[in-house]
Amino acid sequence: MTGPGLSTLLLDPTRLAIVSLLAATEWAEFGWVRDSVELSDSALSKQVTTLSKPGYLEVKKGYVGKRPRTWLNLSETGHDALRAHVAALQEIVEKSHQTSEAHRAKGKTDA
Repeated sequence: MTGPGLSTLLLDPTRLAIVSLLAATEWAEFGWVRDSVELSDSALSKQVTTLSKPGYLEVKKGYVGKRPRTWLNLSETGHDALRAHVAALQEIVEKSHQTSEAHRAKGKTDA
């Protein structure tokens, strides 16, 4: 089920965790994100590539001293996608709750 607002990319729990983490910060260091979501370098790198293609993430490379570093940032597109995705999930939960309440109420009148 992928209704309006749901991002197929964010249905994956790992990508949702990455985007959610980055939504609370700006330009997070790759290693911190990797450790926070408990992924290997290569697994995070693949997810970053997947999330960068539609413009959800921005990637900046540079150096700290002589050590290469990569920083990640959730773009405005990524923020918008996350907000829409969460709103769609909340709507699904609310509709399910309403349906359940209606079913229980109907059961009481049938008894």
